[in-house]
Amino acid sequence: MEYNKVIAVTGLPGLYELLSSKADGAIVRALDDKTTRFVSSRIHNFSHLESIEVYTVRDNVNLVDVLKAMEASSEKLPDDKDNAALKSYFGKVYPDLDFDRVYSSDLKKMVKWFIVLKANNIEIKLSEAPVEEAEEVEVEAVEEESKEKSAPKKKAAEKTEAIAKKSEEKPAAKKEAKAEVEEEEKPKAKKSAAPKSEAKAAPKKKAEKAEEEPAAEKPKKAPAKKK
Repeated sequence: MEYNKVIAVTGLPGLYELLSSKADGAIVRALDDKTTRFVSSRIHNFSHLESIEVYTVRDNVNLVDVLKAMEASSEKLPDDKDNAALKSYFGKVYPDLDFDRVYSSDLKKMVKWFIVLKANNIEIKLSEAPVEEAEEVEVEAVEEESKEKSAPKKKAAEKTEAIAKKSEEKPAAKKEAKAEVEEEEKPKAKKSAAPKSEAKAAPKKKAEKAEEEPAAEKPKKAPAKKK
């Protein structure tokens, strides 16, 4: 494992290997017991060890400088519960530390972190481009978050488009169906109208014929002969 993948998580003891980052947190593996877990960014903050700086009486230095001084020193590591022993140890190993701003809790963390790094055989050194790598992690998280946010909007837009398309198709279908019905009914209406006109015209024709032909005179009965 490389030093640039080691992170500290606020509120959680020990150090962790960053396995993958997400929009709402990260998946990490504890260097102590090797357990893997998801850590929410809403509750915890993540700090790459190589991005941590330490106050000195001059300019700030990277944590790597203090850890390397501890690695090169022959002084025995102090008891992390003894504040006086901690301050005495770092006063010998790295005397430029600003002990007014570097508290006993910070000294205790550095001792514990050093022990964990050595136990996992992690070489303490900065990567060639730590800033660029950190930016890549942030960009990846932003891209995943934008995808998740845009997904519901995309689905809503597709749903709206489908509804609009259906609403456009329905009137057209009704119009076509109505036109077909009207075309089917028109010939029937004409056909059914023809017998009516003929039926009405027939009595008139008979009446005209009756007027033209005079009624035939009824034959008169011959008078009966007297016997």
